[in-house]
Amino acid sequence: QVQLVESGGGLVQAGGSLRLSCAASGRIFSINDMGWYRQAPGKQRELVATITKGGYTNDADSVKGRFTISRDNAKNTVYLQMNSLKPEDTGAYYCNAFVVLTSRSSVEVWGQGTLVTVSS
Repeated sequence: QVQLVESGGGLVQAGGSLRLSCAASGRIFSINDMGWYRQAPGKQRELVATITKGGYTNDADSVKGRFTISRDNAKNTVYLQMNSLKPEDTGAYYCNAFVVLTSRSSVEVWGQGTLVTVSS
């Protein structure tokens, strides 16, 4: 079984910064794409940023120039550095990963979420 554990959420004032971490553990052969999604109260979950195993990134327009996704393949960990935070960035942030279990088996895994609250 594979688990993703997020950390780093919290309360911050507008203009501040936070760094989220997500570590994968369990029976892992390798991890392909990893990413961060968020869900604001009363809204659907949306993509924030993704990163391939080779380091190619894709960011939502709303976070371009403010958020940076990165990963450490040796540690099976993905990070999200969030700068210049805005109140509209408030929400639950979820880690996502496509984990290869064997040469014939892979699974999509979600973390439990970490709450980010940005005050104005």
